[in-house]
Amino acid sequence: MNMPITIKSIAHQWGFILFLVAAICLCLSMLTISWFLGSKKHGRYTDTPFESGIASIGSARLRLSVKFYLIAMFFVIFDVESLYLYAWAVSIREAGWTGFIEATIFIFILLVSLFYLTRIRALDWSPAYRQSHSDQTTI
Repeated sequence: MNMPITIKSIAHQWGFILFLVAAICLCLSMLTISWFLGSKKHGRYTDTPFESGIASIGSARLRLSVKFYLIAMFFVIFDVESLYLYAWAVSIREAGWTGFIEATIFIFILLVSLFYLTRIRALDWSPAYRQSHSDQTTI
């Protein structure tokens, strides 16, 4: 069942069409203005990328330790969990005792997982621990 495009159906969606045309015109005008007003000079340092006014030295491909990624994952996990607790705290009156019990269970699970991480020493990266731990393992 094909619906023919009529003036009535186009008039129904005039807002979206107007928005689309305005967005395209805005993008084209910004590109055109920047082309006319932009610098056309090519010098010794014109095409060199700067970071905070300092010329970059060396490669951008650095090898980072796994510790940085683990800390980032722990931060994201506990940050998102704190957002859940904030949303719960905002709606505490509507949640009632059921919501309080659920939040308590949630906090308990968080504490158990944090205890587990400290128990397996996932958060301990001191060289002394790694050295003593690697001496105890035998292959």
